[in-house]
Formats: sequence, structure tokens, C-alpha cells
Amino acid sequence: MKILIRTFIAVELDPCFRGKIQELQDRFSFFNLKLVEPEIVHITLKFLGNVDESRISLISSALDSITCEPFKATIGGLGVFPNSSNPKVLWLGATGKFKILHEDVENLLKPFEFEKDTREFTAHATLARVKFLNRDHKSAFMNTLKECKNMQVGSMKVNKVLLKKSILTPEYPIYETLHTVYMD
Repeated sequence: MKILIRTFIAVELDPCFRGKIQELQDRFSFFNLKLVEPEIVHITLKFLGNVDESRISLISSALDSITCEPFKATIGGLGVFPNSSNPKVLWLGATGKFKILHEDVENLLKPFEFEKDTREFTAHATLARVKFLNRDHKSAFMNTLKECKNMQVGSMKVNKVLLKKSILTPEYPIYETLHTVYMD
């Protein structure tokens, strides 16, 4: 019997950022948002979707060939997807060699024929999903975003990539690490 596992590849944020992430989220607590728990906020390099459990070890082995060197990343700056006139996702920015790491992951996973990302990769960590904003709330939301736009969370060393399992529950997702790739 085929067992499918909802999976993605990610970089976890330094646990010391949780307090600052919570502070940023608190600034938006007056709006109709679904906040991501600070301890599971992460940068997704690639969402794989439902993967047959029998392929997990092969994917893990492929990821062990990541060639991107460890790098320093700066986490900070807020933005929204898809755009400011229609905010659906509130995100925290990330700078560093994430594009190189993302391309490395994409190339290593080519043989598995996962769907290639159609949008340009933007390193970010989702802080919240926007449920609904009426016109007045949207204006207040965008003003809050403008106030927080350049807030910095901190710097961290990116030296590992995780293959994660995601179990969706009505309250929040539960993540489990299936494989860790150390880049050192």
C-alpha cells in the first residue's frame, strides 16, 4: 500500500529569533490573520507535496550531495505576497546565499521530476496568512507593515538543510524532521 507524506525542504531559523518573531507578530495581532507559531517559522527551499514514503530515502540521499557552502544569513524586513493591494501572506525576509542553495536543491531533485517552482525563488519565512481584511483594516495593516518593514531579527549561520514532514491539523501544522543534511 502506498503511503504519501506531505514534505518540504527547509532551513530552520535560529531558536534565539523566536522572541523577536513573536514581537513582530504581536504588532499584527489586531488583524484577521492565521499566525504561524514562532517555533516552526522556517525558510522553505522547496515544497515537494505528497511523496510516496518509499522515495524518502532516495530523496535524502540526493540531498546529501548539496554542494552549497555554509553561509551567513540576515533575517529581517517584512513584506507581503502576492502584492500590497492584495496581501495574502505576511513574510519575514532573508538574505544570504539562499538562491544558490535553492538552485542546488532543484538540480539535485531533477531526477525525481517534482514540479519546478513557477515563481522566482524569494527567501522568506511565513509569519502569517491573511484571512480577511476589509478596506479600513487593509489600510491599517499596510501602515503597520510600513512601520515594521525594515525591522531586523538577526544574523545566523546556515549550515544545514532539513527534509521535513508536515502533518496538517485544524489548529496548526506539525513538522517532523525526516533527514538532516549538514553543509560543513
